[in-house]
Amino acid sequence: MNYKDYYKDLGVGKTATSAEIKKAYRALANKYHPDKTKGDKIAEEKFKNINEANEVLSDPVKRKKYDQFGADWKQYEAAGAQPGGFDWSKYASGRGGQTRRTGTNESDSTFTDEGVGDLFEMLFGQHSGQQRGRRSVVLKGEDLKAETTLSLEEAYHGSTRFLKVNGQTIKFAMKPGIMDQQVLRLEGKGGRGLNGGPNGDLYITIKVASHPEFQRKGNDLYCDRPVDLYTAVLGGKARIKTLKDTVNVDIPKETPNGKMLRLLGLGMPVYGTKNEFGNLYVTIIIQLPDHLSEQEIELFRKLSALRK
Repeated sequence: MNYKDYYKDLGVGKTATSAEIKKAYRALANKYHPDKTKGDKIAEEKFKNINEANEVLSDPVKRKKYDQFGADWKQYEAAGAQPGGFDWSKYASGRGGQTRRTGTNESDSTFTDEGVGDLFEMLFGQHSGQQRGRRSVVLKGEDLKAETTLSLEEAYHGSTRFLKVNGQTIKFAMKPGIMDQQVLRLEGKGGRGLNGGPNGDLYITIKVASHPEFQRKGNDLYCDRPVDLYTAVLGGKARIKTLKDTVNVDIPKETPNGKMLRLLGLGMPVYGTKNEFGNLYVTIIIQLPDHLSEQEIELFRKLSALRK
């Protein structure tokens, strides 16, 4: 473990008061601030160390632990260190095995071999030295990540995929209406546990590819539908393709270009529910006729005159 001297980083002594630490920090932070030392990597590292030192030394509780355990106080704390030092009593017991005694005139402290093993296992996650037949540390396996891509049609109807993870093929199903960037958790399909520990989980990110005709917003779908001029003016029917089927839709007479029609229940399925769907919003795009005959042009002239 690399020792970090926070007092040296701030340029103060170990007996420095809170006010002295605060003053030293402000001066150094102002000197090495990235706004003043742009591009200077050494200064950036210095600024980082200053902030780290101040974070610990300006907090009385953290400072006390740092003074006791050094820059690795967080690891000792996580391993069970007490404010006044390690609770050695839990390892000073008569659980069998040879004992060791320390001290002369002071009272003896007795530690079993198993106790010492417990200490090293607690601090470092493994036994130190020879194995003594005790149970190994049980750990959960690593969580793994994967991703797969679906078409919008597959997301609408639901789909099944096969993924190869840790040498085994995993089959999983996706319900209708699954969202882009939705994450599925397959419990126990991640890395293998250690010494009988449970397997990790597999997290699969779902990506839904863009579609040439439909845009998805939540559970709703949006699309454009070309309609000829005559149907838009006189009204009529238009066949509109949806992800479910092709339907005939009423086009009201005098429908303006860009009008949006709402088709209830023809959007995406609502994920995890039955018989519930979003809506389909259709924007009408009026197509003007081309290659007009002389007779058609004349009729448009007459129509134009009637509108004046």
